[in-house]
Amino acid sequence: MSNPTDFPESTLISVNGVQLEVFEAGRENTGNPIVLCHGWPEHAFSWRHQMPALAAAGYHVIVPNQRGYGNSSRPTEVTDYDIEHLTGDLVGLLDHYGYEDATFVGHDWGAMVVWGLTLLHPTRVNRVINLSVPYQDRGEQPWIEWMESVFGGDFYFVHFNRQPGVADAVLDENTLQFLRNMYRKNVPLVAPEPGMMMMNIARAETPSGEPIMNDSELAVYVSAFESTGFTGSINWYRNLDRNWHLLADVDPIIQQPTLMIYGDRDMVAKLENLSDFVPNVEVVNLDCGHLIQQEKPEETTQAILSWLEQQAAS
Repeated sequence: MSNPTDFPESTLISVNGVQLEVFEAGRENTGNPIVLCHGWPEHAFSWRHQMPALAAAGYHVIVPNQRGYGNSSRPTEVTDYDIEHLTGDLVGLLDHYGYEDATFVGHDWGAMVVWGLTLLHPTRVNRVINLSVPYQDRGEQPWIEWMESVFGGDFYFVHFNRQPGVADAVLDENTLQFLRNMYRKNVPLVAPEPGMMMMNIARAETPSGEPIMNDSELAVYVSAFESTGFTGSINWYRNLDRNWHLLADVDPIIQQPTLMIYGDRDMVAKLENLSDFVPNVEVVNLDCGHLIQQEKPEETTQAILSWLEQQAAS
């Protein structure tokens, strides 16, 4: 486990009509950018284990708190968190640093943003590394509509959309408890009531599983979400059907070299036909749950570095 005082200081950067709080390592490695995109309910701090190693390997490591998180802007309009805005922020970061393209790494929701970025702005992405959440096929039905038909109205994706503000209030009232209970190894997140699992986690008095962070690490997340609340970050979920429509006319095939890292104990299902949509993909499986880069930091970092070295040599 790491010491939060070793994490770099942040800078506020104006891009795409908002300000993003950005952390960097390896600034001297100009011309070799890699952008790390966190998930939910996370923070740029989730990449603390990978940043030094990537910088040492010669990369300019750029790690934003994306809109809705940390000290970054939190627009009030729900639609300001759609895939066009989220990917536009990342394009704006490249423009700020003067980079034509970069390698993008995403975990959880960050992976969904990186997939979307690669579809909407393919010339700005040279390589893709995603953790946990595979490419999402559009299918014939908007995503929330499909989830509601399959999992019901209490499934948390659906609940976030159909009952705005309810989950936000529960999580805001139980921030420490929720995050303490979330950031643990091998927690059976889908049991016993998968639909309401996020609020169940927030209300659980006795967490299960081994913590993946010490108290000082956890305090970084707690402090951030106590300051921001959860609404901005949950608004990402509230744009899923909008994103489905926004991606309707986009070429669905991702041609960039891609590394997909799964956790074998993750609740998120692997996509068996991933190569149909991402033909140049290599898959790595680690023995862990959903919080891959924090639960297995050394293994994750090594998988990323090995793949990048392989790509550089090819």
